[in-house]
Amino acid sequence: MPAAFFARPAVQVARDLVGCVLRVDGVGGPIVETEAYDRTDPASHSFAGPTRRNASMFGPAGHAYVYRSYGLHWCLNLVCEPGSAVLLRALEPRYDPATMAARRGLDDPRRLCAGPGRLCQALGVTDAQDGVPLDRAPFHLAFGAPDGTVVACGRIGLTRAVETPWRFLVAGSRFVSRPVRPRPRQGD
Repeated sequence: MPAAFFARPAVQVARDLVGCVLRVDGVGGPIVETEAYDRTDPASHSFAGPTRRNASMFGPAGHAYVYRSYGLHWCLNLVCEPGSAVLLRALEPRYDPATMAARRGLDDPRRLCAGPGRLCQALGVTDAQDGVPLDRAPFHLAFGAPDGTVVACGRIGLTRAVETPWRFLVAGSRFVSRPVRPRPRQGD
């Protein structure tokens, strides 16, 4: 995928990435869940400006931004416009699920890549990929179509701007990190 695809608002890129296929050294599958973040977003790492930790978010579009969450898990983001990125939350483990299962120490396909930390562990993503261009090894991204309807909803795992509908996922996919809960009807 060309860098120009990423040189757009993160919200647009996040929506358009659902259904695209990501492989890291041949391991991966279709993206089924993303979240967008930009400089105006109080939940974004870039909200307070550039730091050593978030430097890749302010680098060129079409590069990886990898950070450690809570000191435990790596998280893979795809850099868009300066100070914005798309967090990859889940993918369907279609290519080399045996390698993913070995890395994760489990066999349940639904749980292999359901969540940003699980996804990175299954794909072997670490801080070694931070700042690496997405159009060359170890990455391979290809356009694709989602296997179902893409819905937008509030993000999860945040304390700020939770209600912002910048989480995109394939409705009904068994591979998402957390399904969308139906909204109560008025009067219920």
